[in-house]
Amino acid sequence: MLKFHVEKMKCGGCVAAAKAAIEKLPGVNNAKVDLESASAEVNGSVDAERVIQALTKAGYPARLAD
Repeated sequence: MLKFHVEKMKCGGCVAAAKAAIEKLPGVNNAKVDLESASAEVNGSVDAERVIQALTKAGYPARLAD
């Protein structure tokens, strides 16, 4: 599982858009995006950089969580 810190999410619509951006990527089995903790968890065989790029392109800059 990969964990990310996701910025600029303000509402449930943002969460849905971020989750959709992640789930479009090949190799993603499932994704959980949480507004309160500004985080995303991704399961599957996907490269972290591809997830970061997809989220950033959707308007939600992201980085791997510490």
